[in-house]
Amino acid sequence: MAKDDPAHPKTCDLAFTRSSPYGSLAEPTYSGALSFLRRRYSKDLSGVDVAVVGVPFDLATTNRPGTRLGPRAIRAASASLAWCGPYAWDIDPCETLNIVDWGDVWFDQGRPELIPDLIEAAFAGIAAAG
Repeated sequence: MAKDDPAHPKTCDLAFTRSSPYGSLAEPTYSGALSFLRRRYSKDLSGVDVAVVGVPFDLATTNRPGTRLGPRAIRAASASLAWCGPYAWDIDPCETLNIVDWGDVWFDQGRPELIPDLIEAAFAGIAAAG
């Protein structure tokens, strides 16, 4: 990333404001909107190569609740990786793939009987987008 590259401005909340889906960004890990690898949030999957989707679900879990916090924790951890190059690889996926964070699948925790169908419908819609 060039120091004064207009496609990669030095600002926070690039998950909402970035213009290019490619490249790494030097956004501080402690600020800004969390998205997977600081990628852009988008429900529009036109031209997207990879869509990262969260399913914050742990209903009916015994002994190990908390998996509903997994998508947020993965996004937070990935912020530490967003700025650096891929050390062991010859390619940088963030330079070659249009990766977006689709966000989380929505469902009503108070209607557990509907949740499997809502998760399936969300992923069917994503798959249909190509």
